[in-house]
Formats: sequence, C-alpha cells, structure tokens
Amino acid sequence: MSDHASGETAFRVRPYLLTGGRTRSTVDLPMEALVRTTPEGHAALAAAGLERHRIMSLCVDQQSVAEVSAHLKIHLQVARVLVGDLIDEGLVAVQTANNQPSQRPDLQLLERVLDGLQAL
Repeated sequence: MSDHASGETAFRVRPYLLTGGRTRSTVDLPMEALVRTTPEGHAALAAAGLERHRIMSLCVDQQSVAEVSAHLKIHLQVARVLVGDLIDEGLVAVQTANNQPSQRPDLQLLERVLDGLQAL
C-alpha cells in the first residue's frame, strides 16, 4: 500500500536536499532548546522558502527543536541544521539557560517534547 491510500499526497524530499548535504549546524542545539521567531523573522516570513517558512511560522509560538522536528515530520538532525541556519541569520532565536532562572525543567515542555518524539 502506498501513502496515497490515506487520501494524502505524500511529497517526500530527501533530508540532504533540505540541508544542502550538511549534517551539522554551526549552532549546537539540544533537542529541548526553545526557539522563537524574531521580529526579523516575522518580516522575512513572506519571502521565505517552504521549509524555512514552516519553521518560522511554527516558532511564532515558542517551540522546542524536537517539536519542530515532529510537527514538520523531519529527522531531528535535519531540524537542528535548518533551525541553526535560521538562528545564524537572526530569523529565530534560541532561549538559552542563561536567559532562564535556574530551576527544574518545565513539566509542560517535557510533556510536549515527549509527545513530539512519540509522533516521530
């Protein structure tokens, strides 16, 4: 049976095409890193390519890298590379531990990450 049996047209792009053959990002992103679209990202949204547009649209509401991976149905490492590119360009920003008070991880965030990983 093909993916077409569900009524959806499955359009799959090889991961290396999305990342230009790169397997690593210039930014070290743990899967739980929280990402949000910057004002520059909002301004660039209309002109962004498909995957970049999808990531920036999704990250209007803060998302973890794992959630981006799950929502876009792309491999976690591909999500890291694509999100890293957007960070390098200032279109999304990552929430770092330095920006957060020292505390236990947010339970809701951990549940969202788990849900995203289970969706993979």
